[in-house]
Amino acid sequence: MESIRELFRIGTGPSSSHTMGPCKAAERFLQQQPNAARYQVTLFGSLAATGKGHLTDKILEKTFGSRDLTLIWKPEEELPLHPNALRFEALSAAGEIQGNWEVYSVGGGALQEPGGSDPSHAINYLPTMDLILEHCANSGESFWEYVEGCEGQEIWSFFEQVWQAMSASLERGLHAEGVLPGGLGLARKAHPFFRKASLYGPEFKQSGLLCAYAHAVSEENAAGGVIVTAPTCGASGVLPAVLRHLDEILNCGPENLLRALATAGLIGNLVKHNASISGAEVGCQGEVGTACAMAAAAATQLYGGTIRQIEYAAEMGLEHHLGLTCDPVKGLVQIPCIERNAHAAARALSCCHFALLSDGVHKISFTEIVAVMKETGQALPSLYRETSNGGIAQAYHQRTQSAAKRNRPN
Repeated sequence: MESIRELFRIGTGPSSSHTMGPCKAAERFLQQQPNAARYQVTLFGSLAATGKGHLTDKILEKTFGSRDLTLIWKPEEELPLHPNALRFEALSAAGEIQGNWEVYSVGGGALQEPGGSDPSHAINYLPTMDLILEHCANSGESFWEYVEGCEGQEIWSFFEQVWQAMSASLERGLHAEGVLPGGLGLARKAHPFFRKASLYGPEFKQSGLLCAYAHAVSEENAAGGVIVTAPTCGASGVLPAVLRHLDEILNCGPENLLRALATAGLIGNLVKHNASISGAEVGCQGEVGTACAMAAAAATQLYGGTIRQIEYAAEMGLEHHLGLTCDPVKGLVQIPCIERNAHAAARALSCCHFALLSDGVHKISFTEIVAVMKETGQALPSLYRETSNGGIAQAYHQRTQSAAKRNRPN
């Protein structure tokens, strides 16, 4: 598996696969071909279908700067390895191709070339949760100790940076007001939710604050702010919301929060390695479902759960998002993405509580549910895998089209 450093990425929203990945790819190509007369970038599949809503064109234009750039959109065509593909071409003044590169943006800001992933990022993790549970049972290690053993002591300074970035995005989101960009006219809700939550009784207050925290980060992402992929931009609000909430009610302290991040990262890495965290490949179950599993595992650890209870919570977090479609309205990471983060945060705590009530023994393992999620994602029609051609996106489109026809002058 890759290092957890490749899972938690600090960058700008709104989409790790549609903005962070293409930005990184463009930077690499310009390093290889800095002096071309002009450039051409072809976007395929989901990148082309929802790229404008996800600001792919804007980030590419920004990265290429004043250079002559042509973008070509091919939403109906996919390259072999992944729905999110780009073809970069450097052209001479006469239009001859001087250099080209095909690359895939596979989710969470990661890139993959046809030859495979970068071996320099590999860490000697055991490949499945079943094997890790067996190892920890024999060694007596907790999950965070296992991560430390694989990554080294220096991983803790990395987790400090991750938590600082998560906390900063949450704070910014709590205090920001106004309408999110993109044309949907969607107002930010984190600030009013945060203010209203203090007016109610203890139980309602806690759920209200959790909702406000998830909205805060997700709205920062939608506005193009700096967030942490957890495991993606579109699911970035779940884990920081749960950690902030539990820190306030349990007084966890910095060390325990970083250890919870390590366990959450292990869960996300297992899904990424054995299935996918890309909405374009497996739907939103791979994004919000994985985020819920990560947050459920982190919460259970903070409550003092055993490794079996932590595994059970993570399994439930993913299991109960099976089949979740990725159908963003107008290709924006706003509807239904922002609300999904809030509901997944609440579900993560529910899974945590359920696991703590049990002894951690259950029939379907996390390893099995990851495989089922991958199978389910592959069975989803492309309409429901980040193309905005079906589901909620189409329902909204049809309604607005009908309204436009009714209001059109005769």
